[in-house]
Amino acid sequence: MSQINVQNGHQYQQQFSQINQLLEQSCALWQVQAFEAKNLPWEADFPCLARAIWAIDDAEIDTLDADQTRLVNALAPALRQDLTTLGLQWELGLLAEPIARNNGRHLATDLGLTAGDEAHFSAHIKGRKWEQISAFVRHLPKLDLPVLEWCAGKGHLGRLLAKTRQLDVVSLEWQATLCQEGQAFADKWQLSQQFICADAFEMQVSRSNPATHKLGIVSQIKPPRQTATPMAIPCPLVAQQQAVALHACGDLHVRLLTLAAQVGTQALAISPCCYHLIQAEHYQSLSSLGKSSALTLSRHDLQLPLQQSVIASPKQQALRHQEIAWRLGFDALQRQCRGRDHYLPIPSIKQSQLSGSFKDFCLWAGAQKSVDLPHQLDWDAWLALGLQRQRLTRRIDLVAHLFRRVLEQWLILDRVCFLQEQGYLVEVVEFCANSVTPRNALILAIQSVD
Repeated sequence: MSQINVQNGHQYQQQFSQINQLLEQSCALWQVQAFEAKNLPWEADFPCLARAIWAIDDAEIDTLDADQTRLVNALAPALRQDLTTLGLQWELGLLAEPIARNNGRHLATDLGLTAGDEAHFSAHIKGRKWEQISAFVRHLPKLDLPVLEWCAGKGHLGRLLAKTRQLDVVSLEWQATLCQEGQAFADKWQLSQQFICADAFEMQVSRSNPATHKLGIVSQIKPPRQTATPMAIPCPLVAQQQAVALHACGDLHVRLLTLAAQVGTQALAISPCCYHLIQAEHYQSLSSLGKSSALTLSRHDLQLPLQQSVIASPKQQALRHQEIAWRLGFDALQRQCRGRDHYLPIPSIKQSQLSGSFKDFCLWAGAQKSVDLPHQLDWDAWLALGLQRQRLTRRIDLVAHLFRRVLEQWLILDRVCFLQEQGYLVEVVEFCANSVTPRNALILAIQSVD
């Protein structure tokens, strides 16, 4: 019995193909670099959409941007008008589809912790992170398998599983200090949780007999001293195991998928995050369907699914808008000073720098990038130009954001189809509300039994 609600495998493949077609058709609207643009780059082909986007008040943009359904409802009618004029048919209904559905999954009503235990467990975890961890655990099938926690940090997820499911847990983390702190927590609670300090990218599956690697040996390795470097050890993934990863970034969760498939790990539960954190210049598809796609995704493209802020405070949003306007104002200035009409990226800044003046910011940025600025400048004029360019970039980004959800679905389904190709039964669910984290997709996979 799989203990997951499995869709017909062809349904995920069909969904991937539909989304892929829409993304290929619409790439002119979402594969854009807003900071490089001087006008709406697609305006000639989509004039109705251009008028609709300029009709939106600046003060309304953040509200629309935080709600995918409202955003689609606001812009899809104008886009449909343009498509009709062009004689094109796009499946725009996909834009408002949720990442996943819970498919009637029966969840535990509580974690089985006393009020006192839950208070102690969550004491060192920020509220929203605790909500994510507890919701993740509620969605896991109850399997009598030891657990490998991938990219564990301090092992909060693994510790909760060891406590509530009474399972043996091995937590993999490359930062020695986090391993030490996590082990101290586990020892205090007398839980069956051991840490391995190792780099996931340095691990290799044993060629001799990967599926029978003895977990008991690795699970006894204690965390190294704080000054130690991550140890080179065999991959701790084995066949009789459930591997879990909550928000492992980019290549890290892809590494887990590929190693688990090699070993034949029985069950997986993965919530992907930060798709753009990859070593290659462009995304490397996992599934055969993904590899056959005409899409070429850069790291910049892979950031699109992450461009939704549902948790930022009004103050944080205001500071972000100020920073972008200042960066764009400086960018216009440096283009003139350098005589080169190209965007010049500058380093990240501290929030305290935004409490100064635009002039101070430009002088700092110029020093960082060795740009000689004239002594006499009309700083207000350059700031006004930055604000004007910001109005443009916000609207270019807002249109691109129509497609952020389907792009994330494409990336998730690439992983799902890969796992199906490796013989797994797969289910995708939303394990928590979007307001807790927009990265709320959970891939559950279990090896099929012939």
